[in-house]
Amino acid sequence: MSETTLNDFEPQKNTRLDVQKKKAEAMSAAQRQISVAEFFEKNRHLLGFDNKRKALLTTIKEAVDNSLDACEEAGILPEIMVDVVDMGNERYRIVVEDNGPGITKKQIPNIFAKLLYGSKFHSLKQSRGQQGIGISASVMYGQLTTGRPAKIMSRIHPDEPAQYVELKLNTQKNEPEIVKSSEKEWTGKEHGTRIEIDIEAAYQKGSQSVDEYLKETAIVNPHVTIMYSNPKAEDFHFPRAVEKLPVLPKESKPHPYGVELGMFIKMLSWTASKTVKNFLREDFSRVSNKAADEILENAKILPNKKPKTVSREEAEHLVKGIRETKLMMPPTDCISPIGEESLIKGLKKEVNAEFYAACTRPPAVYRGNPFVIEAAVAYGGHQAAEGAISIMRFANKVPLLYQQGACAATESVAKTAWRGYGLQQSGSNIPHGPATILVHMASGWVPFTSEAKEALAHYPEIIKEIKLALQEVGRKLAKYANKKKRVGDELKKRSYIEKYLPHLAGALQNLLQFSDAEAGAVEEQLKSLLEKHRGELDEMKFDPTKNEEYDEELAKIGKDDEGEEEGEQE
Repeated sequence: MSETTLNDFEPQKNTRLDVQKKKAEAMSAAQRQISVAEFFEKNRHLLGFDNKRKALLTTIKEAVDNSLDACEEAGILPEIMVDVVDMGNERYRIVVEDNGPGITKKQIPNIFAKLLYGSKFHSLKQSRGQQGIGISASVMYGQLTTGRPAKIMSRIHPDEPAQYVELKLNTQKNEPEIVKSSEKEWTGKEHGTRIEIDIEAAYQKGSQSVDEYLKETAIVNPHVTIMYSNPKAEDFHFPRAVEKLPVLPKESKPHPYGVELGMFIKMLSWTASKTVKNFLREDFSRVSNKAADEILENAKILPNKKPKTVSREEAEHLVKGIRETKLMMPPTDCISPIGEESLIKGLKKEVNAEFYAACTRPPAVYRGNPFVIEAAVAYGGHQAAEGAISIMRFANKVPLLYQQGACAATESVAKTAWRGYGLQQSGSNIPHGPATILVHMASGWVPFTSEAKEALAHYPEIIKEIKLALQEVGRKLAKYANKKKRVGDELKKRSYIEKYLPHLAGALQNLLQFSDAEAGAVEEQLKSLLEKHRGELDEMKFDPTKNEEYDEELAKIGKDDEGEEEGEQE
């Protein structure tokens, strides 16, 4: 028998290596770059299309948000028409039309059929949309579920014809595909945009419905008129309450407080400034000449150093120097809050309560982005005394109807000690009682938990501001609740006194030998003393007719008459 050597294994080794090489080559050949549209096509739940009912809401929400932003930027009081038609077989035709400035023919395909295309991603000012995904994702979902293109008509001037375009989204290239394009007459429409999308969806009334979304949108946007026809052919008209547009936010630079080191280093490489001192002054807000000198002194960096030559260690020193320097808070002109008066006015349209309070916090910063938190409360009245309070959440004047449990606003409400403010609460849970609490965040860049924009992220700075706003309206509520309790106690005592007034007058008559007429006069004098502060007591009684702004039909929208609604329960 011959002896086996290492050379005998060489052919087997080479064969195995050849096979591994071919496998590696095959795996490499299979690799390809996917477009952002392909990613979201397979992960549409990230954009709010994870069930048919939610898909209907998301599509309408994205179209309405775009209409509101476009109208406000053009200085036009918004008039929006929303029509939802049941086509049968769980297919719905959604039509949203506005009186905005319109869109040029060249821009229509990119705006409606290209993901991550927009003007707001790098713009640090408050707006409803900010990623350039929303309406294009709705077009993509429509063609995915029905195979039909979106139909867009837009007009920019009464002297020009309307542009009509039918288009789809090529998900492999993330590019628009124009199916049909033509010019049309649009009678009675001087300017505006109309979009029509057929989608697979489901319609249902309730707290997470299209009806509720449009109602809450009208509440926090009192300058808008909305005409809405739902799939049951029920027509709703939400008239504007004010004839004045909100202040248009201005684009702002980031505030240095909260800017992370990595972003700071990126900004150093992007800047057009020639020196680090100019970089601090020109690329950030609220950094004066004096403040820039103090930051550089704290960081031990020369003012004339070129930004692109700053090392990572030096950048870290600069960030630390910023933390050690007292700067003015960020400007508020990049944010357009609702305002305390409008918050209360909006709540009065929804809730016929005894007491209303609201507050708008001073601007704060997270990751260099300025934001403002607003809160309001409606207490008592027709609200149910049993069960958890109602929470209304908004971001940049847009209702957040889903993922309530995952939202920083809900967490802040739960972690606020409401027992001291007149509501029942067990531990760190949602309080119980006859109350509605509203929380609104206004910012140039709202941090959502996902691309679907349904819940606020849990940044410590944001949670802190929400709690401070809630505590402020809570103190106002406590003042009213304590006063009401005192009045209740006084009314109870009064009832006892009124009960025994005749006996007291009779006893005085026996002691002082009054006549019956004098005894009657004494009783009347005692009653007049008792009535001296009656006016204050009467003011604490709930009068449902006092609230002239309350609209019963408006308040019914979004309510489920049959009790517990189907769908997502949070």
